[in-house]
Amino acid sequence: MAMVVKDPDARIDYEFDWAAAYPDGQAVVASEWTVAPDRGDGIEVAAAAHDLTRTTATLAGGVAGHVYRVTNRVTLSDGQIDERSMTVRVEER
Repeated sequence: MAMVVKDPDARIDYEFDWAAAYPDGQAVVASEWTVAPDRGDGIEVAAAAHDLTRTTATLAGGVAGHVYRVTNRVTLSDGQIDERSMTVRVEER
């Protein structure tokens, strides 16, 4: 699981590239992002998008000193479901 540092005032894109994990031509057909813990003042997924091989989420907010797990769950063109997570530590930068 990757770890990134985010400023609480930053609104920035984070991306997962699924192409290397599925070289047989599967494509991403659906993508869902979640944040844990899910708190009103925590990190929010402000926007999300995907193409055939990559998924992107724009993350905003968060409380300095807190750590969050951001998870991306994808459905592939052959019906398989997979997910990846990253740890996001929020601190003033």
